[in-house]
Amino acid sequence: MKYNDIREGRFIERPNRFIAYCEIEGEVKRCHVKNTGRCRELLTPDARVFLDYKPGAQRKTEYDLIGVMKGERLINMDSNAPNAVFGEYLKEGGLGFVPDYVKPECTHGDSRFDFYFEYEGKRCFAEVKGVTLEENGIVRFPDAPTARGRKHMLGLIDCVNEGYGAMAVLVIQMDNVKHFEPNYLTDPDFAESLIEAEKAGVKILALSCKVGRDTIKIKDPVPVKLERGREFQE
Repeated sequence: MKYNDIREGRFIERPNRFIAYCEIEGEVKRCHVKNTGRCRELLTPDARVFLDYKPGAQRKTEYDLIGVMKGERLINMDSNAPNAVFGEYLKEGGLGFVPDYVKPECTHGDSRFDFYFEYEGKRCFAEVKGVTLEENGIVRFPDAPTARGRKHMLGLIDCVNEGYGAMAVLVIQMDNVKHFEPNYLTDPDFAESLIEAEKAGVKILALSCKVGRDTIKIKDPVPVKLERGREFQE
């Protein structure tokens, strides 16, 4: 995935989930934040940020805030990027096969999943979650409670019970991490649902990304630790 016109800036403040003020080329600009998560550990005063310049008559802002430096680590925080890069990865054979059919945004039961795909006669659903929360090389999801996330995991269990393949994909929007684990402290219900899903046969896959100032692409699988003391590598 590549952005067209990235500008560098300095983060000033975020008055609400959707808007941030950043200094760009000496001017303070109102910017759209492409991530409704808390991102408090990322959007700190004077943080170095990257913004996609997208002027248009139908837009209220000229910039989308899509990346931030956390120390020496570049993190993509565009909530649209995980689906886009996983779609590319899937179609290019990243999972070990090239699907015969791929359909984004597909409903099953009372859940809407990010992808439905078919290969070698198998029918599968995949739900993608973007991960931006990192501490000492350990990445976690979510950064805020997500009833919707738990609902998706339970929906994937239903898919397995009905004979479909099912996959929960954690797209880590950065590189060089140690492992992924659910955020037990912030949302124990989601953590338990992820454990339940894995035990039911849902494949849990965490994928790191190579992130540039104007690019993001899935790089490698990383270890997943679901229950404390239990770790496995896909």
